Amino acid sequence: MALRKIKEKVYSVGAVHWDRRLFDELIPLPDGTSYNSYIVQGSEKTALIDTVDTAVFSQLAENLGALGIKKIDYVISNHAEQDHSGSIPAVLAAFPGAKVVTNEKCKGMLKDLLPVPEEKFIVVRDTETLSLGDKTLEFAITPWVHWPETMCTYLKEDKILFSCDFFGSHMAAADLFEWTHFYTPAKRYFAEIMSPFRNNVRTNLEKVKKLDIKVIAPAHGYIYDNPLPIMDAYSEWSADTVKNEAMIVYVSMHDSTRIMAEYLREALIKRGVDVHFYNLTVTDPGTLAIALIDSATLILGAPTVLAGLHPAAAAAAYLANALRPRTKFISLISSYGWGEKAGSVVTGMLTNFKAELLTPVLSKGRPKEAEFEELDRLADDVAARHKGLGLL
Repeated sequence: MALRKIKEKVYSVGAVHWDRRLFDELIPLPDGTSYNSYIVQGSEKTALIDTVDTAVFSQLAENLGALGIKKIDYVISNHAEQDHSGSIPAVLAAFPGAKVVTNEKCKGMLKDLLPVPEEKFIVVRDTETLSLGDKTLEFAITPWVHWPETMCTYLKEDKILFSCDFFGSHMAAADLFEWTHFYTPAKRYFAEIMSPFRNNVRTNLEKVKKLDIKVIAPAHGYIYDNPLPIMDAYSEWSADTVKNEAMIVYVSMHDSTRIMAEYLREALIKRGVDVHFYNLTVTDPGTLAIALIDSATLILGAPTVLAGLHPAAAAAAYLANALRPRTKFISLISSYGWGEKAGSVVTGMLTNFKAELLTPVLSKGRPKEAEFEELDRLADDVAARHKGLGLL
């Protein structure tokens, strides 16, 4: 990331990881990512807000050198996860007089993860302030966005909220201040990272809204000189409401499940339901996570493999369960040869769903007239449930 001035004596000094394509060995990154780190120079003290992943520490070091930073007094750690905290030891080695400023819970996690000695820590509480001279940092503890120790740092004079993962997006770009097309990357990020904690997101969103914010500067992706669009998006995504959308995700070994999925797709469309339709063999998890945010109904299509659920469908069910979506209705369409236990496996996996299970449609081999009638019945059920919620 090129060195960039945000306000007087406030700079973005982080790093862009252009070619990173997998995060936590789990989350696909189609657009790469960035680790946004910030320098705040007060008249008396200088603070570095968050660091970067160790793989790109050289970019942070280069930007600090280009800015002529000779001394850092405070390293503010908003979040202990290593993509933000991993370079703290290297920063402390380069600036031995620096102290790590964080909350008590984050301090404990940093000590678990990194070789930072006890005497290097300054612990702050919620709403506590730290003076840099003519600039003042205020700390807002915002737990579970997305770890239990997370906090935001607010620069009072310049009205900048350094929000760490809160309001983030995985995006590698030459100009992260050009956020016009933020919506899809930010929604993908919310879906993958924040959606399991949407109740906490709502609480913390209301908390930070009480601050007079002119700029939101997250630790990943776009930096917002107008906070309203991303805040409004978070209000929408974290609400408990759903839309007139059904999500069909399927995998098919010998076409039987595919035929059922395609028939159900058209049946739902005829009944006025908007459909997301995904073949699990060619769809990445982030796409599924985005669709889960708004879908009122999730239908999993999966053939039986050795009396159980096809592994690709099991992985999708595991993901959906982990994300704790606000989905209201779930069902299964499945084909089998000589034995069927997929239905019980699915219900056993979706323990985090507070959704009504609609009667599954099971086909022994290729679907026949009876199964197509059952698929019409399932489409009727979905449409009726959506109508009952006022969605249709």
